[in-house]
Amino acid sequence: MTRVFSGVKPTGHLTLGNYLGAMRRWAAVDQHRSDALFCVVDLHALTVDHDPARVRRLSRQAASLLLAAGLDPSLCTVFVQSHVDEHARLSYVLECVATDGEMRRMIQYKEKAARERERGGSVRLSLLTYPVLMAADILAYGTDDVPVGNDQTQHVELARDLAVRFNQRYGHTFVVPRATSPAVAARVMNLQEPTSKMGKSDDVGPGIVYLLDEPDVVRRKVMRAVTDSGRDVVYDPEERPGLANLLEVLAACTGAEPAELAGAYDSYGALKKDTAEAVVEVLRPVQQRHKELCADPGHVEGVLREGAEKARAMARPTVDAAYRAIGLLPPVGGGR
Repeated sequence: MTRVFSGVKPTGHLTLGNYLGAMRRWAAVDQHRSDALFCVVDLHALTVDHDPARVRRLSRQAASLLLAAGLDPSLCTVFVQSHVDEHARLSYVLECVATDGEMRRMIQYKEKAARERERGGSVRLSLLTYPVLMAADILAYGTDDVPVGNDQTQHVELARDLAVRFNQRYGHTFVVPRATSPAVAARVMNLQEPTSKMGKSDDVGPGIVYLLDEPDVVRRKVMRAVTDSGRDVVYDPEERPGLANLLEVLAACTGAEPAELAGAYDSYGALKKDTAEAVVEVLRPVQQRHKELCADPGHVEGVLREGAEKARAMARPTVDAAYRAIGLLPPVGGGR
């Protein structure tokens, strides 16, 4: 079977964009057609200033929401990144293959480093190197497909480059992965800033719909969404990004096409109302299942424990092979 790996970073509460752009597809498609691993990538949350207790809390919440979204531990592997040492082990080896120039060309590094400097903060070295850790996340499992949003494809390209380079220099060790993304709503935009991604790291703001928002909160945020000048409802992502974002969200919730939906509306208000109700209904079963999981924390902990054991067993042979290939002596006593 094709092997799939993807994950969520616990830097903020998961959003409608995370669900429509990734999590729903993982549950509906990827876990059924592939040998799939889904990970809470908590080590990535340490690349910026953070509250340790909040990272732990958000990591638990993210794991619960992955399960609430429909991931089935009998079909896929759900685990927390830091519970599997092979991620960190492989990351350093890949840093010895990557170059400084590659890291500094990463678009997300440039953007996040600039924001950190504007706030007067210092930029952590891990912010520069975390794309290598992401590559390790992917390559440790012999991943074929990496379902990601458009903003993450550059990181998958780096993983491909590092795999090819390592294989050429030290012998064939890694599968070369490829990025995959859904056709519609791969990148849900902020309802108040429709040219910016609806990011979970932005903790406040009326333009972000969180998976655990109450229905009335969802309705209020959608009804207040920024649209564009003009009165006609048309699907034009370039000239009318606010309107296009609403149409794409509605399309993702209903299974229709954005352009076809546009023809069914003659006012922004009607479109917003239908979009709000569609989002509420899409989130309803996720919120109900999350509530049930929160009442049974032992179940979630058991899933993560078993998932880490499965992930460790899958990753260790590849990481051990990479250590041998690059020239490291095996541990005394015959291995890990």
